[in-house]
Amino acid sequence: MKYIVDIGGTRVEIEIDGDQVRVDGGPAQTARVDAVDGTPVRLVKINNAVHRVTARRDGARGRYVLRIDGRRFDVDALDERTRTIRDLSAATLRPSGPQPLTAPMPGMIVRVSVAPGDPVEAGQGIVAMEAMKMENELRAPAAGIVKTVHATPGTAVEKGALLVEFV
Repeated sequence: MKYIVDIGGTRVEIEIDGDQVRVDGGPAQTARVDAVDGTPVRLVKINNAVHRVTARRDGARGRYVLRIDGRRFDVDALDERTRTIRDLSAATLRPSGPQPLTAPMPGMIVRVSVAPGDPVEAGQGIVAMEAMKMENELRAPAAGIVKTVHATPGTAVEKGALLVEFV
């Protein structure tokens, strides 16, 4: 089975055949996933390396938030056919301009790293918020210029709250 995975704007092709995995056509590696009983944790073994992984769905089909060895990754993983259909559908849509940054969950704003007029790069950390006793850094969805900052450190926000707008 072939999957197309987007991680932070980088597209990777993964082929799985039994316990053999190839990344971007590279050499086959042995991979195995074992559940840790009573927890959402999975131990992912790739050759001789072992990684602690948790995954949760994040809205649309194929969207996941992964925590791998304590680091957060927003991932879009689809089989080859579904990815092709989604790409073709997206190609027919007109661009809608820069998307604003919104709160992915309720929480407390810890810090804001940008001000109106600041240029930002895609993936640049711009707001840190605390939710469920964990600090999450929210990143710019695309390169642009900050238009308005609605987030203020020390304030509580609800899921979907507008935090930063871009030009």
